[in-house]
Amino acid sequence: MSTRRGGPPRRQTLVGLWLLLSGVSLLGGALFALWLDGLLEPRGPARWALWLGSLSGGGTILLVGWLLEQRLFAPLRHLQAQLARLVANPDARDDSPPKGWLQGLGPDLVRIREAWRDDRTRLATARTEGARSAARIRQELEALLQVLDTPLLLCDRHRRLLLFNPAAESLFGDAPGLGLGKRLEALLPAASLHDALRQLPEDGSPREVLVPCGEHWLRAALRRIPDSQGETLLTLVDATAAWTTELSAGATLTGLLPALRRHGAGLTSAADALSHLSGTDNDELRRRLAHVVEEEGRGLAERLERLGETLDALQHQAERLTPLWSNDLWAALAERLSAGGLQLTPVGMPAWLKGDAPALLEVLARLLERLAAHTGADQFDAEACLGNKRVYLDLCWQGAPLSEGDLSAWRGERLEALPLAPTLGEVLRQHASDAWGLADVDGHQARLRLPLPALERVGAPGPRTSPRPEFHDFGIAELPPPDAELAARPLRALEVVACDTETTGLELRRGDRLISIGACRIVNTRLLASETFDLRVDPGRSIPPSSTAIHGLTDADVAGAPPASVVLPRFRDYLGDAMLLAHNAAFDLLALQPLDSGVRFDMPVLDTLLISRGLDPSLDGHDLDSLAERYGLRFPPGSRHTALGDARVTAELWLALLPRLEARGIATLGELLALQASAFDREDASAS
Repeated sequence: MSTRRGGPPRRQTLVGLWLLLSGVSLLGGALFALWLDGLLEPRGPARWALWLGSLSGGGTILLVGWLLEQRLFAPLRHLQAQLARLVANPDARDDSPPKGWLQGLGPDLVRIREAWRDDRTRLATARTEGARSAARIRQELEALLQVLDTPLLLCDRHRRLLLFNPAAESLFGDAPGLGLGKRLEALLPAASLHDALRQLPEDGSPREVLVPCGEHWLRAALRRIPDSQGETLLTLVDATAAWTTELSAGATLTGLLPALRRHGAGLTSAADALSHLSGTDNDELRRRLAHVVEEEGRGLAERLERLGETLDALQHQAERLTPLWSNDLWAALAERLSAGGLQLTPVGMPAWLKGDAPALLEVLARLLERLAAHTGADQFDAEACLGNKRVYLDLCWQGAPLSEGDLSAWRGERLEALPLAPTLGEVLRQHASDAWGLADVDGHQARLRLPLPALERVGAPGPRTSPRPEFHDFGIAELPPPDAELAARPLRALEVVACDTETTGLELRRGDRLISIGACRIVNTRLLASETFDLRVDPGRSIPPSSTAIHGLTDADVAGAPPASVVLPRFRDYLGDAMLLAHNAAFDLLALQPLDSGVRFDMPVLDTLLISRGLDPSLDGHDLDSLAERYGLRFPPGSRHTALGDARVTAELWLALLPRLEARGIATLGELLALQASAFDREDASAS
């Protein structure tokens, strides 16, 4: 164990020395007074003077020590805590002024604080104009990221993620490799992708590669950003459905082609032989050739039918047939028709369907225009009815149903607003659909029905979640390379995961187990509010009421939660290459590494308790509550003694300690670990 750093002795040491010296002096004075009292046998005032003189030395030491503690040492500790808070957070609230013999420093401290704040205000004002423009660009970028449906990833020359958008988050789901500052290899480990990245041209020319991602195939378009520091943009498309369709359809077409050629050759040969027959002596041969022609023609017709079905399937399974919520479709259609004076009212229960929204809108709008002209109605109901694996879109009106002749003419109309101007019937066939008219049972209302593919999804679309506070951080590109020597890495360049655990009790070596893990990530000295880890764990044993009284978790709260053998590997994946940060980390490491877990956290571990003790060895109160009070940090209501709540405050405490470490000249990880080791006490591993 390292020796403790030089510095002022702890308050407990000083108090102990003071009490020891006072006690020894008083005891010696008392013994001396007893000896003189027995030797001289004074009486009256002389005896009082003897005892007072003998005890005056110890009493003076006791009184002077108490006076120094109240008037000097306690105000000095108070001043030290004030300066620590000021360094960590210049905008922290003002504390009570210095007391005792340091009371005269109060106005000077106020002047220093105000001057510091004035300087920071002037500096902030000077940056306002440039920051305003940067903020506008950032807002526009974030708005674009929110609405863009194409998944995007931007990585730096070291393949750390600088940017991703909500579409990418939806594509990858809960993948632990998705996060600012994380390596692309953790998200997409395919060797083909990284070979393509190494060979990308610098002029921004795109390269495409097919990348496996779980059970999906992604088509990735890669572009090096011109005139950059080696940043690369990846646009991703889930090509699984298209790839599967192409393979299945390709195999079918490959099998049909030889048969078509064979039937065609047979028909050609039979027709040629028939053309050379003459007279009546070849009737039997003519009958045989006619039979061959009939069989080959039937086989050719069957193969052509299968060919048509395959081509229809290719159209029906096209990627542009996407999930649609019927109410959204009706709303878009009603808005489009309102300019023409037509009114559309959705009725019935909405449903999910699959279709090409722009093409469907064109078809429905054209049909409603023709219906209005044919029936004279200007108000229509729109209903989505569930069928067997189909959703029927019905356009309803008061009157007689349409004839097949009218519908046949409408199917042949071209939709010039769509690419290549397909006919209305061709668009319906692309959706494996058609249109027909029917009358309701009451005889007063008629319908025009279009069947479309249904989805198994149920329920309305969920409410839009508020935009994440972070999808990009271009400052990550300025950080040292990931393979740089850890000990020499600057503190502000560290990727840190702050974590906290809750357990069934404090006796982790005697059977107490983990019940909750909470963590949040700090990248480029930025606390990422949304990149959190918060899971409960089934401890395999009951939670004592004494522990529930602290963290509030009961057996019912962890019932059905995954065991530690499942949660701990997921947490290790979430950590990635980051440093682990905790308050009293020795306890949390015991909780995170039970003997039967098989998971080891072998990265450097930072401990805010030891860091604070190393910075201020003469101050009392290095527990999380005291430090939160000292640095002006706040626990949100109900978050104290929850794993994620304590992890967030630990992360904020780390950010508050950074400027103090830099003020002491501690700028690298190696220097910080040396400071931390100097403050280690063996009892930390069992502290709560």
